[in-house]
Amino acid sequence: MADEQVSVTSLILIVVVGGLIIRYLFFSPSPQAPRPPRDAQAALRAREAAVEMIQQVFPQADRRAILWDLQRNGGNIPATSERILSGRIETPPITFQPPPPPTSANPASTAQSHPFKSPFRPAEPDLITRYKLQDKISASDEAESASKPKAWSSNRNERQAALQRRRDEMILAARRKMEARMAAENGTDNKQQ
Repeated sequence: MADEQVSVTSLILIVVVGGLIIRYLFFSPSPQAPRPPRDAQAALRAREAAVEMIQQVFPQADRRAILWDLQRNGGNIPATSERILSGRIETPPITFQPPPPPTSANPASTAQSHPFKSPFRPAEPDLITRYKLQDKISASDEAESASKPKAWSSNRNERQAALQRRRDEMILAARRKMEARMAAENGTDNKQQ
């Protein structure tokens, strides 16, 4: 056993493998920061998307403070969120003037950039006007209940008509309940005075 020698190649192999193991265990690389976008428009979109995401979670946070913190930490959204949660977000200096949030005049582009927001539609004053139920407001409950069929029809048009009647009846019933509640509140207010 005393005659056995370690060859130079096996010694180099042991040193290299040992070095790789030590590097992997003790000097693991830190998570890479997101790469900066190539063009200015992409950078602006990425920054605005990050600000919007943070403001959805923390609506009380100031947009300037969020932009300042994102700029300081390289766009790290979790770090900015952690600072907001712990109350350690710094107010930006007066010299920091970020560009205003982008506004789009085209509602189609807004609907594309925000999939959960519906495009702007002018609101109807109420459901009665929207479904044109003004003439049915004064109709009696008995006449409405007598006209509706009791069974589910196999005809598509009859089912659709029945469902629309039910929708109209529910809207009118809700209106009657609201009017009764308002009358009751007005009655109790008058008694207290």
